[in-house]
Amino acid sequence: MQVICNPVNINYRYQFNADPRSHGKVKICREAADPSMICFQGRYYIFASMTLGVWVSDDLAHWENHRLPDELPLYDYAPDVRVMGDYVYFCASSRDHHCDRYRTRDILNGPYERIEGSFSYWDPNLFVDDDGRVYFYWGCSNVTPIYGVELDPDTMEPKGEPKELLCGHPREIGFERFGPDNSLLPASEEEIDMAYQGFLKHQGQKEENIPAPLRAMIRGMFSRAPYIEGAWMDKKNGRYYLQYATPGTQFNTYSDGVYVGDNPLGPFTLAENNPYSYKPGGFLPGAGHGSTMQDRAGNWWHAATMRISMNHDFERRVGLFPAGFDADGELFCNQRYGDWPLSVSGAEEDPWRGPAWMLLSAGKPAAASSWTEGKEPRKATEENVQTWWQAATNSREEWLQVDLGEHMQVHAVQVNFADDVIDIPCPGSIRGTTQPRYIDENTHSTQFLLEGSSDGQHWQVLADRTQGATDLSHDFITSCDGWQIRYVKVSRMAVPYDQAPCISGLRVFGKGNGSAPEVPSASAVRKGDLDMEVAIRPQKDAVGFNILFGASVDKLYHSMMVFDAGTHRVGALIRGRKYVVRVDAFNENGITEGVPFQVEE
Repeated sequence: MQVICNPVNINYRYQFNADPRSHGKVKICREAADPSMICFQGRYYIFASMTLGVWVSDDLAHWENHRLPDELPLYDYAPDVRVMGDYVYFCASSRDHHCDRYRTRDILNGPYERIEGSFSYWDPNLFVDDDGRVYFYWGCSNVTPIYGVELDPDTMEPKGEPKELLCGHPREIGFERFGPDNSLLPASEEEIDMAYQGFLKHQGQKEENIPAPLRAMIRGMFSRAPYIEGAWMDKKNGRYYLQYATPGTQFNTYSDGVYVGDNPLGPFTLAENNPYSYKPGGFLPGAGHGSTMQDRAGNWWHAATMRISMNHDFERRVGLFPAGFDADGELFCNQRYGDWPLSVSGAEEDPWRGPAWMLLSAGKPAAASSWTEGKEPRKATEENVQTWWQAATNSREEWLQVDLGEHMQVHAVQVNFADDVIDIPCPGSIRGTTQPRYIDENTHSTQFLLEGSSDGQHWQVLADRTQGATDLSHDFITSCDGWQIRYVKVSRMAVPYDQAPCISGLRVFGKGNGSAPEVPSASAVRKGDLDMEVAIRPQKDAVGFNILFGASVDKLYHSMMVFDAGTHRVGALIRGRKYVVRVDAFNENGITEGVPFQVEE
């Protein structure tokens, strides 16, 4: 059995980001985002922002990184890749110059033929219809919409004027609202004016010295209007599915919505199932700005951006989720246990299949050789990618250990290395016009020894990476046979830049020894047009809960994972629509479905 666990287990390159908002300070973090995923000549490829390369797989489970040629715009965001006949077409974003396109018959070896561009754009997406006609979509702003235009397939020049296809409606569409958990409505003009004048004063600028386009962009920063970005088009049974990302990549609610139409340039209407890609809870949240495609067996997949956003807003990873279309033509994505192990057989599979193994480590006691203040060992088991254990030194004698409480059948361990604040000189030249940066091309390695024990005294090796040359910050170790152990320990660590090692999640998966939880008890009340409050009664035998909601009992396509009972606000509702909720409970032994109920108005 092949098993994957988000984020995708691949190297994520370090960025030395000279973001102007950082007032001259270079911020350092790993980044990969905005994935374009395709199947070409029987292999799978993921192109993601700021990786300098492409990830390649034969089975969706094992990925390799290959460097792309320097003539491609590798320092431009949101690479878009589509198959068109015998070619793969590549482009990326720039507002500062006309964006060229490139095409090749051989992704890894090239050559890449340049097609001169005639206009600038951001977050591009190329779509080839069944009849061979070519369409292009773009847009990334909290001011302007998503645009679309038909292209000449020979010259890739626009045929006609661009059309405005969709824009944000955060007062009617809850999941488009800014802020953590979709908590903020757009600012009033008075609030924007106050923030704008304060910004000018802080910067020592006079309004008359700022060009009008820049003034609009600065005001937009304070509008709390959602970013509408990341277009991607799919066609199914004669209908066109225009997908878009919102409200902002730095939020746990970064998601993908979808509009549907009968023509590739609209008009489009908001689909019943929205947001179709949405993962606000769990260890690693976020599921926005992605791509949707079919594998060789006909299964649909959605690759999307997942959020860390601690060292920089753009500290991000890539996730891969089962997707599909239901009998009514609704596009959906299964993210109920979206950062737990999932089996991948290569054959046709149920997109709503459950996790391969249960989470065993959540909230379990942890110990370590040392730690720094505020970054104690328990941080590694609280299922929050934004907190971590940090050793006091970078010595290879440091270690971290988790106690599962009893012997369990362990089948997988995910070791999630975090980055604390890194303060070192940039090893190369800053380049690029949009958020200038240097992407570190040096070959780093992340090394460790993973061991298991029944008694905490005698240890068996589960994985030896102490001499490894790979830089896998979310390494995932599996065993179909499993290990009967109680303790899991990581030691002998060495990480890039000689940091003191940090682990945000020492996550253990397998099978417990007891029973699944009792049926949970919950209720939900609508709070205004866009919110509901879900109340879950305390339950001793549950580790956590999954709040599922949707249009009907058989369409509970949305989910939010929580690890405590009590009242939880869900802010992703759409004005005027009715909702059904089901709360499931889970522990180390299994998942118990709750009873569906209508949300009280």
